[in-house]
Amino acid sequence: MSLDDYQTPPDENFKTFNETVNKSVIVSSVITVLIAVIIAAVLIYVCKNRKRIGKDIVDDVREITAAPPPRVQANSVPICEGDAPTMERFFQELAEEKPVRFTAQQLCSFTNNYAKILGSGGYGKVYEGKFPNGTGVKVAVKVLNRGANNASFIEQQFMAEVGSIGRTHHINLVRLYGFCYDQFMSALVYEFMENGSLDKHLFNENRLLEWEKLHEIAVGTAKGIAYLHEECEKRIIHYDIKPENVLLDASFSPKVADFGLAKLCSREETHVSLTGYRGTPGYSAPEFMLRNHPITYKCDVYSFGMLLFEIVGRRRNANTGSGGGGDSIDWFPEQVWEKYEKRELVALVEGYGIEKIDEKSKAERMCIVALWCVQDSPESRPRMSAVVKMLEGGVEIVPPPKPFNYWFANALRGNSVSSQSSTTTSDGSDSYWYKKPATATAATTTPIMKKYEINVVTM
Repeated sequence: MSLDDYQTPPDENFKTFNETVNKSVIVSSVITVLIAVIIAAVLIYVCKNRKRIGKDIVDDVREITAAPPPRVQANSVPICEGDAPTMERFFQELAEEKPVRFTAQQLCSFTNNYAKILGSGGYGKVYEGKFPNGTGVKVAVKVLNRGANNASFIEQQFMAEVGSIGRTHHINLVRLYGFCYDQFMSALVYEFMENGSLDKHLFNENRLLEWEKLHEIAVGTAKGIAYLHEECEKRIIHYDIKPENVLLDASFSPKVADFGLAKLCSREETHVSLTGYRGTPGYSAPEFMLRNHPITYKCDVYSFGMLLFEIVGRRRNANTGSGGGGDSIDWFPEQVWEKYEKRELVALVEGYGIEKIDEKSKAERMCIVALWCVQDSPESRPRMSAVVKMLEGGVEIVPPPKPFNYWFANALRGNSVSSQSSTTTSDGSDSYWYKKPATATAATTTPIMKKYEINVVTM
């Protein structure tokens, strides 16, 4: 018997283990190959698309970091297109809050080659125009006469208008849309006022404007001037308040216009240095006629007082007529004072066609306010905010002193106008001109309140 005969036969468990190991090796190899194939495929894809992906990334970065489109500048705003997106129109409107600088070609287009003249004067001509943006917004284009002899004056007038009205926004001030200035043209583009200037309606025999509307015009004009004097960052003195410079829109709401003589000054300044006469005779304050006399914003108050007289009488303040020994001047402000002294203002206003009780009361109040506004002393004239309160009612107006007498007695001798009250200043207390109404207790006390002694507490 040989040794091989005694060898042990192979164990079945050992065979099973070998088979399992072999299978694991095969599976691992297959997975490794698959992973390698996938990695290779990815690498090939990346290599083939690397240039395109890189280009897309660069484009995206450029888009994100690209400089924003240039902002719309106030001096070069194009006309807003009707089909612009909502936000673009919004930004456009914001830009147009300030005056826009137009070109001469644009003004020619707005006015259809200056086809329709609205008015003219020594300053130039005003033409009707329309913005070509689909909205049909009408404009008034004021073209200034700029000749060799008046170039300096026109330049000053142009800068005065743009520098003053260009920085204001008030319902009772005409709006300046823009301007044009080049070597050939100086022009201003205003909002269009459908009913023209106040003088055309005030001195018209037809008297189409009702008295109530005239009162509203007076109050609105006063509010516009008060804004110029007291609410602007820099006080604006108009210097030429008169009916011709009060424009009326479609609903006859007043807007103060024509700022060609206007001057800006600090609100802290009490006097302004001027060279030469400003304004229109008959409306200008008397201090303009005196040498070296300080000028204050109260000169506008005087002019407004003269305007009030004309609104009440629906006539020019000074009419020349033939009488006895020659020509005589019928001066309405003097008539108003004489009737006021005699307590006959009601009869005066009735003579000018004011018949309703409430209208007569307002007209009488306007006459008294006008007498305050035209005081000889600038310091004695009320501020325009006080004028608004007195015109609107609700306050008791203090009786005014006699105006004009000091001026007529001393102007020809060259004396300076002095204050009628040493206790008042340009910014003095409004109590000098009016008193606040007494507590409403008496007026609002009812019989029941009296019976049970109930009082209204005033805060």
